[in-house]
Amino acid sequence: MIDLFPSRAVALDLFGWQVHWYGLLYLAAFLLAWFLVPRLQHFRSLQLSSDEWSRMLSWAVVGVIVGGRIGYVLFYAAAYYIAHPLQIVAVWQGGMSSHGGMIGVAVAIGWALRHRSRRDMLAIADILVIPAAIGLAFGRIGNFINLEVYGTVTTLPWGIAIPDVEGLRHPTQLYAVVKDVLIASVCFLHVRHASSRPGRTLALFLMLYGVLRFLIEFLREQPYGVWEVGFVTLTPGQLLTLPLIVIGVWIWRSRRVRA
Repeated sequence: MIDLFPSRAVALDLFGWQVHWYGLLYLAAFLLAWFLVPRLQHFRSLQLSSDEWSRMLSWAVVGVIVGGRIGYVLFYAAAYYIAHPLQIVAVWQGGMSSHGGMIGVAVAIGWALRHRSRRDMLAIADILVIPAAIGLAFGRIGNFINLEVYGTVTTLPWGIAIPDVEGLRHPTQLYAVVKDVLIASVCFLHVRHASSRPGRTLALFLMLYGVLRFLIEFLREQPYGVWEVGFVTLTPGQLLTLPLIVIGVWIWRSRRVRA
């Protein structure tokens, strides 16, 4: 039996095999990356073959899934998974961390490019951040479909109702979609400037993502609590985002054009 949209989280049921929205959106993101990166590479004077890009993106798939899952386990629900270790591999039940995914992709791509020069690595990273930002937007669309990672109570006319949750809530998933599409657009415009040194688009991505994610966190419900850092209270997402901003600023300054 084939059943379309049997539940909010499941897009398709094929004879008992469930296809989740997350799976479809991840697939769409990687297909888009596979289509885009060969067409963007000339902006950084790259000449990688389709096979090289495919191999690199295959590593990225592994990195984002493994890194995203491990990041969620470590950053957000360590106590639960220590008590239920077999649930760590149950990625179909949800639970991915964007910060963990970024770390996973960075490690995987770094390994795939280990024999290339530093300049090539930075130039390739400049290209990859564009589909990466779009992929992050797809992930947030999945959050919206599943009605998870929603915001705090709001009286604004675009507030959304969440089943079994009191009050209308900020659609922070959609705020994040706008954020990620904006980042992808700005990075695309930036990478087109041939005068920009390799690595600066990567730095721009990290700074924009870090700052905008930090701001959206103020409107996001925090089921995992907050962290006290000295006299400052930060959400887990804000604290994990700070290193991205610092790294982005460092790369931006180190890759500036010197007179």
